Amino acid sequence: MRRWADSGQIRCFRTPGGHRRFAEEDLLSLTREGPAGDLRSAAVTQIRRKLHAGRGGTSWYQEIEESEREALRPLGRRLVELVGEYIAGRRPRAEIENEVDEIGRHYGELLVERDTPLLRAMEAFTFFRRSLDETAKQMAERNRMDAREAADARERIGGLADRVLLGVSAAYDDGQD
Repeated sequence: MRRWADSGQIRCFRTPGGHRRFAEEDLLSLTREGPAGDLRSAAVTQIRRKLHAGRGGTSWYQEIEESEREALRPLGRRLVELVGEYIAGRRPRAEIENEVDEIGRHYGELLVERDTPLLRAMEAFTFFRRSLDETAKQMAERNRMDAREAADARERIGGLADRVLLGVSAAYDDGQD
């Protein structure tokens, strides 16, 4: 657990006495099996590492207030879960796509409410999309998918990301009225 925490694979905080405390959600995600759980865990870990290291085009992240980050974080986690469900085929795709549309719209509304410039919103979106795509590539290699399966999975993930982008864009359009 210490190695996972030190490498950023799982979140922890330290008590005043120096003891580590872990989020139940992260512990549960470590015990999940299958590509959906692996994808979720790998994506969250990769995103967290890049954000905290300031790598991969994260200058926009420094400009977002902590309260805004807290508001957006659950949406991001849910999106990653939905991507995993979509790839694993656990729920009807149309149902997942509808929820992704709602999340994209909600993302946009939160950003508009907080007067986040559209450029910053797009920088954040492209960062998360690239991170998710890189994770999908890694998962395809790890699960030894053939080229067709890997391309299909990445295309489906890209389609969900496009839906988020359209939802964010629609919120910005409505915010200008």
